[in-house]
Amino acid sequence: MKVISTNIGESKTVLWKGKEIKTGIYKYPIDSPIYLGKEDVQNDHVIDRRYHGGVDKACYLYAADHYAYWKIKYPDLEWNYGMFGENITVEGFDEKNIKIGSLYRLGNAIIQISRTRQPCFKLGIRFGDQAMVKNFIDSFKSGVYVRVVESGKVSVGDTFVLENENHDGITVTELNILRFHYNEKEHGDLIKKALFDLSITEEDKKYFRKKV
Repeated sequence: MKVISTNIGESKTVLWKGKEIKTGIYKYPIDSPIYLGKEDVQNDHVIDRRYHGGVDKACYLYAADHYAYWKIKYPDLEWNYGMFGENITVEGFDEKNIKIGSLYRLGNAIIQISRTRQPCFKLGIRFGDQAMVKNFIDSFKSGVYVRVVESGKVSVGDTFVLENENHDGITVTELNILRFHYNEKEHGDLIKKALFDLSITEEDKKYFRKKV
């Protein structure tokens, strides 16, 4: 996996149901490295910290490989990396192969895979289509949030070096299943596995406990 783009967003005011709201989802590529802090990306704009930023969502990654799929669905948009609100656009990232809890060295930072994306109406605003929220969930092309274990700079061209894989963990795709596509008969064992995994966030586990 390799970093294709580093992206930063400014606070932008948009109209939503007749009201002005602020959002940091409009991110664009920059030519300089970004610095991953323990709770956010330096100089990025995190507007609502109830749902963005923090230890378990310090930085959001999205796969460059998914862009072709979305460009077919939304051909009239002006495309650039950062479209999904990601700070880091990654080549070779596959949710089916990346496990929650695995540690990677990236640039001179160390990150841990932590949570899947739970899209809200602001993604729909970014794409000019509120159906995008459901389309995003159904696609399983979620990207992933990471914890920053050691802060540091990340640059275009940096590669992911696996430091410690959570071999018995669940994948990002499996976490998407449990969050958005859970079926008790099919996924009962998987949700029990997730509940005993120390790297799964307490917020996710709280949601899972309601299912079992």
